[in-house]
Amino acid sequence: MLTEKRQEEIIKLLEENGSVTVQELTEYFQASESTIRRDLNVLDKKGALVKVFGGAIQSGRKLTTREEKVSLRMELHREEKLRIGKYAASLVEPEDFIYLDAGTTTGAMIPYLTERSASFVTNAVSHALQLSENGFRVILIGGELKNSTEAIVGNEAFVTLHKYHFTKGFFGANGISRRFGFTTPDINEAMIKECAMKHSRQAYVLCDHSKFYQTTPVCFGEFTSAQVLTDCLPDESYQQTANLTVVS
Repeated sequence: MLTEKRQEEIIKLLEENGSVTVQELTEYFQASESTIRRDLNVLDKKGALVKVFGGAIQSGRKLTTREEKVSLRMELHREEKLRIGKYAASLVEPEDFIYLDAGTTTGAMIPYLTERSASFVTNAVSHALQLSENGFRVILIGGELKNSTEAIVGNEAFVTLHKYHFTKGFFGANGISRRFGFTTPDINEAMIKECAMKHSRQAYVLCDHSKFYQTTPVCFGEFTSAQVLTDCLPDESYQQTANLTVVS
């Protein structure tokens, strides 16, 4: 079996079982222990799994609960975010009624938006200001302001969103995996994201490659519930994924 194919199968086994041992893999692939350990080293460096004594666990099993402030996240993978944002902006069509989620990757869309007949609803204060300054019609939903993400959350925001039906919604995520879907650290933000996503005719999740194999505590959508826009494939196992678009 080719190395890439074997590593792809290892990832699938992890998605099914959550963990594997070196012994299990050597028997499954009829390969030497040294070959399997090399595969695990490669996949660990790529972030596709986490090596542990005697085997590996799925990277997504390491829950990430920390959330950096917007000012810090803006500089992470900046070029990738701009590419994704530019492509996402090209999807906005005349008369679209758009939901624009809080986040640095969704915010990267704003400089590239050109369709003036589109209207925007957002829970991000900074997004609303930029959209307004650029001459777009924008509705900022009300509620509680979360300092770290500059997002409006809470019951008032949740109730307001139920009134709307969007042609398209663009969302950010802290973690993405086939098994755990789209995740975020905060239950209040997850409720807003989930509500807006369900009220969007077409939903897009914008994320750079670093978000794959990451899992944060709260799920706001299944992996198949939105079209994923990213800068590169996390690994070959995603090559035939219908709802994933790689932005060049």
